[in-house]
Amino acid sequence: MTWEATHFGIKQKLTSKITEFESPTYFVDEMVSGAFKSFKHEHIFKNQKGETLMVDKFHFQSPFGILGKLANVLFLKRYMKKLLTVRNDYLRLKAEEITTLEHRNS
Repeated sequence: MTWEATHFGIKQKLTSKITEFESPTYFVDEMVSGAFKSFKHEHIFKNQKGETLMVDKFHFQSPFGILGKLANVLFLKRYMKKLLTVRNDYLRLKAEEITTLEHRNS
């Protein structure tokens, strides 16, 4: 999968592929090409009292050696955590909308 996004005012293209898949509880996507030196994103889905809990594990290495490590400490880890949180909130809202519509139509 390839997508474009603008981060820090720079348009970036990222390509990732699904490298592990255990339906319906787990999958991993890993970067094939993009701005990071590497990243691996684990998605874990757990049933908790009839609701779904999604756990993200996001592992990444920044490029540019010591400068990349400094960027991680100064802002990148915090930025990526917020990005995932916003994305997950959006996914939750969409999933709840679909569930609500399905209940109305049944």
